[in-house]
Amino acid sequence: MSDVSFPPLLYGHQVSGVEDPFDTACKKAIIGCDAGLVTFNLAPDILRAAMVFAPEVPLRKAMAMMPTCGVGFQNALGALAPPEVAVHLEWQGAIRVNGARCGSLRAAASCSDPEATPDWLVIGLELPLWPASEDTGNSPDETALYAEGCADVEAPALLESWARHSLHWITRWEDDNGKALHAEWRSLAHGMGEDTVQNALSGSFLGIDEDFGMLLRAEDTTHMIPLTSLLETS
Repeated sequence: MSDVSFPPLLYGHQVSGVEDPFDTACKKAIIGCDAGLVTFNLAPDILRAAMVFAPEVPLRKAMAMMPTCGVGFQNALGALAPPEVAVHLEWQGAIRVNGARCGSLRAAASCSDPEATPDWLVIGLELPLWPASEDTGNSPDETALYAEGCADVEAPALLESWARHSLHWITRWEDDNGKALHAEWRSLAHGMGEDTVQNALSGSFLGIDEDFGMLLRAEDTTHMIPLTSLLETS
């Protein structure tokens, strides 16, 4: 039995060993589990978790749950970590702590049609707690939570906080059509205004559209890359 507790509307299922909570969440969603399931695996060196949603809107709008969970994570770590620890979010799901990549978010759904309402949507979180190697100089753009002044942040408490803050932002997204979420995410976005490459397209990352699609300015056009392009096959 896990000591992790979740807020109302969410309930937990802990997995262990090499079992991936993201895969577990997808399998349970396929067979019809209730929305609000949080699967998780708390290994000594990595935190992995996933949330199951049952959207009532088209997939292109439901994918807002991915940045929602990203903002939820930033708020969660911000509440537990020292104030000097900075967290930013990349559009494609990567998380940055103090400027270096430190884990990521991922997504899978029951369908890939942006205009269809999916039966389920799963958002996963993976966060390294300890560096994979003691020689961190070989990968200066990669880090782990406890290497960034967060050794006192306990994984169960962070998981609980992530679930609680994500649920808060889900409620706000429902209440104001995502206006507050858009503003919060933009304030945390990494690389906005800079040149980047996404989905084999290159250009300047201008911002996001109303459904969090990436606006990528090339020489003679502006590409819109939808969040649905990040979906993994389940």
